[in-house]
Amino acid sequence: MTDYQALSALDMARHVRCGELSAVEVVTAALAAIGDDDLRAFSEVWAEQALADAAGVDAQVARGARLPLASVPIGVKASEGTGSYQNTRLVTAGCVPVGATSVPRGSRGWQTYGHNGRGLTLNPFNPAWSPGGSSAGSAAAVAAGLVPLASGSDGAGSVRIPAAWCGIVGFKPTNGRLPARDRAGLNSPGVLVREPSDALAYLDVIDASPVTAARSPGYPLAAVWSATLGYADTDPAVAAVARRMAENLADSGLITLVEGPGLTLLDPAPVWTALRTAAPRSSDIETITVTNEAQLSNCFEQAALIITPTTPHPPHGHNGPGQRMSVALTWSFNVSGHPAITLPAGTTSHGAPVGLQLVARHHDERQLLDVADRATRLGAVPGWRAAPPSAPTLADGTQLRTSGDCTSL
Repeated sequence: MTDYQALSALDMARHVRCGELSAVEVVTAALAAIGDDDLRAFSEVWAEQALADAAGVDAQVARGARLPLASVPIGVKASEGTGSYQNTRLVTAGCVPVGATSVPRGSRGWQTYGHNGRGLTLNPFNPAWSPGGSSAGSAAAVAAGLVPLASGSDGAGSVRIPAAWCGIVGFKPTNGRLPARDRAGLNSPGVLVREPSDALAYLDVIDASPVTAARSPGYPLAAVWSATLGYADTDPAVAAVARRMAENLADSGLITLVEGPGLTLLDPAPVWTALRTAAPRSSDIETITVTNEAQLSNCFEQAALIITPTTPHPPHGHNGPGQRMSVALTWSFNVSGHPAITLPAGTTSHGAPVGLQLVARHHDERQLLDVADRATRLGAVPGWRAAPPSAPTLADGTQLRTSGDCTSL
């Protein structure tokens, strides 16, 4: 199987369900792609167990099981393990865990970076840059084409930040829609992928009881742009790249940018810290909470989306961010609980990836993912393929041709 890295998760599953590829072939290709793992995206690789699991998927498919993600090799965030809620459901849907993705050990309260036990996890764009944290290995593995999907968790931006800095898609559902990974309810499971359609497939298999939300009447959707949310120290170069991407979405007919006074929140740092530490709620914390809730409620009365840069600055080096607040534009939505996604927005003049963050109303994940998927299909997002991939080729040179849900030789 020579074109493994060109396939999305849904591509792989479709080919296996239709009998054109086996799960063992797909997982063998994933293990070959991982190889020596020069990026140190994985802290462990489970080759023997993964091949055995793939054989089990093939046996289920042969018996007629219609697994929505049959054969899809996944990276499992090391701090979660295969027994977490989302990873268990992914395996039930046919995914095959191939290894534990690395998590940096260095931290400063709300930011993680540095060594992971095997050394530094490298950013596929530039090894001098951090891939972000804490889902560092998951982001690097997906961006490098080692796996099409990896699990993550997002307590302050730990899915969205590494996805943005590695030029891929990172998705956090509404807080509480899936079991939180902390007592405060800030840390939501999430996923890192290259294609929004794979994020939607992820949501379909992990969400056993979807919440139906009121849908917007149609496109274009009203969207409020903010480069700073009222408090972040956003680099002008990063803001400019993200703003151009927002304008691309408007030009494609997906959104209408709402101009006006904009969204002005108070810095949520004290609230986030108090929630995380279960500290008593002071009057200052109450003021920030009430003010931000009112601002967000008013915003979502006039618009379906909030759009910001994902991070206020480009990727930092492996020694950490210094005084920069990588989480400044993400953790407001861990506190508020709104669903959010980061999409590739392009690069700065120095080649550093910039992410565009889209935030939707509570429980409106499907609207959020639909916007992202339409942007992909319209070619409005840099770095994504705007059309289906060329037909994949097997090791013997045989080409597969797509026809509906299945493929034929």
